[in-house]
Amino acid sequence: MNVRKMTQWTAAGTLGLFLVGAAGAGMAAADGGDEEGIDLSVEIEDLTPPGGLAMTVAANDGVVLTEDGSDETARQFVGVTPTVTVTDSRTAEQIPEGAFWAVVGQAGDFVHAEDASRSFGAEYLGWAPHLLSGSSTGSVAEGEPVSSVIDDGSGADAVGLVGQELLLSTWSAADETGSWDVNADLTLRTPVDVPAGTYSATLTLSLFEG
Repeated sequence: MNVRKMTQWTAAGTLGLFLVGAAGAGMAAADGGDEEGIDLSVEIEDLTPPGGLAMTVAANDGVVLTEDGSDETARQFVGVTPTVTVTDSRTAEQIPEGAFWAVVGQAGDFVHAEDASRSFGAEYLGWAPHLLSGSSTGSVAEGEPVSSVIDDGSGADAVGLVGQELLLSTWSAADETGSWDVNADLTLRTPVDVPAGTYSATLTLSLFEG
C-alpha cells in the first residue's frame, strides 16, 4: 500500500454576460438590408469541488498517561487518544473498483527526559480502538485491541505498537462514504523495576489507500 495524500481544491467560475439592445421604430433594419449572426459559446466550470479522502486529528496538547491498575507483574499507565476523523467525500465514480483504506498507528521508543539510556520500546504500549460514529453498511470498523508484551490478560495480541497496527479501516471504500470518528484507549505496561522519571514518545498515525 502506498500513502496517498489527497489535496482538495475548489474551482470556481463566474460569468458576466451583458446583452445591450437598442431598437426603435426609426431604427428597424431596412427592408432587404444585410444581416449577420455571431455565434456565442461559454464554458461554465463546476462549482462542486472534487471529492477526497482525508484524516484529521482533534486539537490536543498530547496525551499524559497516568498510573492506574499496577500490580506485582507490571506498572500500568492509561490514557485516551484524541479523536481521529476520516472523511471520504468522493462520489462512487471517483472511487476505483476494489479500493479500500486504512488508518494505522505505530509508536516510537519512550525516551527518558534526562538519561536516554533508560529508554524503553513501544512494545510495552497497547491500545483498544473504538469507532465513535456508526457505519451504515458495516464496512467501516475499528481495529482489534493490541496488548503490551507484558500481557494484560485481555486475550489481545501481546505485541505492542512496535509495528503498524490497525486503528480504523474499510475493505470496500465504494460501499460507504462520509465521515467517521475513532479513538483508542492506551495502556502502557512496563516492568515493575522501570527507572523513575519522565518519558516521552510519539504515536504516528498514517492513512493508506489501496
